[in-house]
Amino acid sequence: MSQKLKRTPLYQWHVDHGARMVPFAGWEMPVQYPTGPIEEHHVTRRSAGLFDIDHMGQIIVSGPNADAYLNRLVTWDIDLMVDYEAHYALMCYENGGIVDDVFIYKLPGRWFVVVNADNLTKDFQWMQEHTSGYDVALEDVSDQTYMVALQGPKAIDLLQNLVSIELSDVPRFTAIEVELGGVTAIIGRTGYTGEDGVEIFFSSDAALHIWELILKTGEEVGIEVKPIGLAARDSLRFEPAFPLYGHEINADTTPLEANLGWACKFDTDFIGKEALLKQKEAGLTKKLVGFELTEKGVPREGYPVANASGEEIGTVATGLYAPTVNKYCGHAFVPPEYAAVGTDIQIVVRNKPKAAVIVRRPFYKPTYRK
Repeated sequence: MSQKLKRTPLYQWHVDHGARMVPFAGWEMPVQYPTGPIEEHHVTRRSAGLFDIDHMGQIIVSGPNADAYLNRLVTWDIDLMVDYEAHYALMCYENGGIVDDVFIYKLPGRWFVVVNADNLTKDFQWMQEHTSGYDVALEDVSDQTYMVALQGPKAIDLLQNLVSIELSDVPRFTAIEVELGGVTAIIGRTGYTGEDGVEIFFSSDAALHIWELILKTGEEVGIEVKPIGLAARDSLRFEPAFPLYGHEINADTTPLEANLGWACKFDTDFIGKEALLKQKEAGLTKKLVGFELTEKGVPREGYPVANASGEEIGTVATGLYAPTVNKYCGHAFVPPEYAAVGTDIQIVVRNKPKAAVIVRRPFYKPTYRK
């Protein structure tokens, strides 16, 4: 018997507004709204998009040894972080494979860890299994915490109408705790679209209130803002080359293979460090690359990658149409000798080889890095 899909408190709102709902990571989520994913993608790039991402998980880590415990668990050196700072990190297995990628927020007296929806149960169990020897408390607060993202070049201008603090003074990759529409919220200057914006955490019972308040405020102040589904969320994260668990990263892929060595601080003693150091010394056997098709075709996850001679050398991790750059492109794992920009390859699309070329990542440079 298949497990019943979970629904966020905004499920009915999505249905009432014409969203097409699909199964995703054990949840029934909106994949697109009537305007379609291409327009949802573009509105986020040009103005603001609002995302229901309540399927994501949130775990609070606290206690006298919380810092030491978390530093053992994740690849980033959290001792470098100050209160209200946020950072991307990975949790690895002993063999260097990736348990999950996470966002860590340092809040006064506690750490707030955001994990992927599909991995919440696995992640929480993994974290519990490694508490031995540490005076630490773990609490899965996913059910009582709601999470939305407001992303785009006009996102901060829109949200400024709803908070008393000056948001332009809140640096990228930090967080604040504020009142938002009469609700206590954590606002992180984070996100996964390549645009400026925020991720907002608040009590689940305020979901509809906050969601409609943001949309209504945009309308009142003349800032275009639309709800965004999973399809556009995928293309938005793909263009700036942000990894997605189950695609660019998984238990069989290491941070080094996925070009995430920058998120690993090797002067700390995190789980998987020794395996990664050995891999670094021995050299990679596969590497994540970006490619674009040079003849007509649509690349998809799992399609074979071949060299110019037709010999199979790898697999597509993510493949799709990238609306901002107006190209069909993808990420793939190939041997390092095929990873150089300009290398000709082939993507086997439904048993037909299509010409492609290795290109520089990301396909779209995040606006906050420009």
